[in-house]
Amino acid sequence: MPDRSPPPGAPAPTEGTDGDSTGRVPRGDSTGRVPGRVPRGDGAGRTAAHDMFDADVASRGLGIELVSAGDGVAVARMRVTAGMVNGHRIGHGGFVFLLADTAFALACNTHGPATVAAGGEISFLRPVREGDLLTAYATERVRYGRSGIYDVTVTRGDEVVAEFRGRSRTLARPADD
Repeated sequence: MPDRSPPPGAPAPTEGTDGDSTGRVPRGDSTGRVPGRVPRGDGAGRTAAHDMFDADVASRGLGIELVSAGDGVAVARMRVTAGMVNGHRIGHGGFVFLLADTAFALACNTHGPATVAAGGEISFLRPVREGDLLTAYATERVRYGRSGIYDVTVTRGDEVVAEFRGRSRTLARPADD
């Protein structure tokens, strides 16, 4: 039977899952690296993303936490509260999008110059419920000129609940005087 343990640095699963191919977090390549996953305490140090998050009243007001950010990757998490549940008694997709968008913003701002979203889209794969702890793993796929593409996987334990792709744009620097 194959080893189903999470890769080094990944959060321990909180749901009883068997790691099959029905929406579970990929287990990584031969090095144990899983795209979009950054271990806690990765030593990346403080980045422009940390400064941006400190000023992000909207994300922090919803209880989003910055777990780690550095070198084009970031991890953020959020607990689904009663105020985030819609009329179907599941988490409103807008809050899942907001968590993914926050992780995306953190990842694309790790390089320094102020960078904003040029667009983003999300696929909701599984419903979330009040009390669920969601974690968003953002990974830079490519940067070219002032643009970039980032992928974000949102999980509940080791179960993937949403996939997000964001396009970034670094703001033009003001002309030197």
